[in-house]
Amino acid sequence: MDFGVVLQTDPPAARVIELARRAELYGFSHVWTFDSHLLWEEPFVIYSQILSTTRKVIVGPMVTNPATRDWTVTASLFATLNEMFGNRTICGIGRGDSAVRVINGKPVTLANLREAIEVIRPLANGGTAQYKGNSLRFPWSEGSELPIWIAAYGPRALALTGEIADGFILQLADPDITAWSIAAVRKAAGDAGRDPTSVKICVAAPAYITDGTPEGQQHGLDQCRWFGGMVGNHVADIVARYGTDGGAQVPKALTEYIAGREGYDYNSHGKAGNDHTSFVPDSIVDRFCLVGPVDEQVRRLKELEALGVDQFSLYLQHDAKDATLAAYGEKVIPAVKVRVAAKT
Repeated sequence: MDFGVVLQTDPPAARVIELARRAELYGFSHVWTFDSHLLWEEPFVIYSQILSTTRKVIVGPMVTNPATRDWTVTASLFATLNEMFGNRTICGIGRGDSAVRVINGKPVTLANLREAIEVIRPLANGGTAQYKGNSLRFPWSEGSELPIWIAAYGPRALALTGEIADGFILQLADPDITAWSIAAVRKAAGDAGRDPTSVKICVAAPAYITDGTPEGQQHGLDQCRWFGGMVGNHVADIVARYGTDGGAQVPKALTEYIAGREGYDYNSHGKAGNDHTSFVPDSIVDRFCLVGPVDEQVRRLKELEALGVDQFSLYLQHDAKDATLAAYGEKVIPAVKVRVAAKT
């Protein structure tokens, strides 16, 4: 299993760049960021600095969307970074949440998401795309390579992911929902004539290392409660389509917890202490996130790995950023990624 970290591009940018640098030193393979241009700083500018100060990590958004940039601009950003730093980018993309809702927009349709990927992928991979009646390519992008991973929750989005994506991003760590989602993606991949195991699986969720005391556990849950509110934004769309009892289409474990949701303040998006997430119970935080001592973190990660998860990316939006990176680098990652013995 690979490990990634998800950062907010909250100023100062130098702090974001330093956290990314430390993540690489601790053994993380991917550095992702939010992409919401009004709430935080523009991530692609910061990516260039992260890439220049690191050697190996793969960098990209979790997640961008087709609505806030022209698709050819998005492709050009990735291809330019690849030319500068040698194919160290990845594109996480979805229908859109905070980046579009803050400007009173709406998430794009799945058809629109498909169309965007059909433009971004060939352009950012040195090929030709059909766009607005033109056949376009970047004459300078030969050799650029960009994997595209789709973030999805609902049945139709999971089907699209299995059909066309290089990877699948699930933004929660509940094992039952993870198993259901992976099965849906792999079925769709097989139905499309693809090798189901060729679609990489990434589970992304906050991780908080606790000291094993009840007080420490409660503090960790409170620090990660914001995540249930963020996931709830997407779940609300699913409930609007399928209802709270989606039957075989949508598991209740994903939808029923938002019954008490009354609204959401994007000014507090992704922040610990967000008072618009009080509807999220401790049980959901515990299921969706990894909160607990090191041995519990390792147990949960091995459970996810057994389900077919290729990468766990931890959100680092709480009061223990440095301590979490250190604990993962020194204890958690070595326990999950056991090294081969030099002599047997």
